[in-house]
Amino acid sequence: MALARRGREPRTINYWPGFVDALSTLLMAIMFLLSVFVTAQFLLGREISGKDEVLNRLNSQINELTQLLALEKSGKQDLEDSLANLQASLAQSEGERSRLQALLDRGAGSAEVANEKIGRLGSELENERQVSARAMSQIELLNQQIAALRSQIAAIEGALQASEAKDQASQAKIADLGRRLNVALAQRVQELNRYRSDFFGRLREILSDRENIRIVGDRFVFQSEVLFPSGSSDLNPEGQAEMTKLATALLDLAREIPAEINWVLRVDGHTDNVQFSRSGRFADNWELSSARATSVVKFLISKGVPADRLVAAGFGEYQPIAPGDSPEARAQNRRIELKLTEK
Repeated sequence: MALARRGREPRTINYWPGFVDALSTLLMAIMFLLSVFVTAQFLLGREISGKDEVLNRLNSQINELTQLLALEKSGKQDLEDSLANLQASLAQSEGERSRLQALLDRGAGSAEVANEKIGRLGSELENERQVSARAMSQIELLNQQIAALRSQIAAIEGALQASEAKDQASQAKIADLGRRLNVALAQRVQELNRYRSDFFGRLREILSDRENIRIVGDRFVFQSEVLFPSGSSDLNPEGQAEMTKLATALLDLAREIPAEINWVLRVDGHTDNVQFSRSGRFADNWELSSARATSVVKFLISKGVPADRLVAAGFGEYQPIAPGDSPEARAQNRRIELKLTEK
């Protein structure tokens, strides 16, 4: 019964032993792999450290080789410099040798040339001796001629001394004539001054003493207002009357002055410094002063005064007798001056 029940009970499979076996096997394999990895790591570390040492030794050897190469390069550069210097010295030596050879060749030719020159100079020296002999004879002849010239110069000096004596006498005569001429001129000036004084005296008597007609030095001065309207060169009636008196006195004086006195009456026109407008008859004071002087001269000529005894001149505003810009100063500067003088 029991066996029958046992035989009828279901069979169960136990997996744990197999699982444990597999797990142990796997663990042993892992342990084996780890041991192999550690061993390989150890061997690889040793190999790498050995290679580092080899690499360091190689780097040191490379450094040494680099230094040796640098030394070799510097030595090569020194050798190249030495070679260049030697080549330059060689070229210089060859040039010097060529120059010396050329000098030697030229010296050989120069000797022949020198001999030819010596012969030529010898002949030239002989010619020079002959020329010198001829020159000595010519010098002797020249000495004789110089002696003759000296005697002639002595005669000329004597004649010159006589001429200087005559010249001194002539100079004395000229000085005497000069003094006489100066005296004559002084007399002529005095005579003209006397006639000028007479002329001014007559004018003073004729024209009477007026403030706008006066004598200043050696000139007889008319203020422009007496003769001309403002800004005009035409004589007004009063001015014509005064100039008629002047012409009468001048004609009387002309009959008394000797003909050898070359006198003239100079008529000078002067203005003030007031400027003209562009639209006026005259462009500036030069034209006005010249026109007024010319107007007086023409009027005197119309009254019979010879034209060759009259001179007209215009001075504009540039010869004032009163400084300043006041009405009084400008009135004095507007004037006609008469001066009896010589040509």
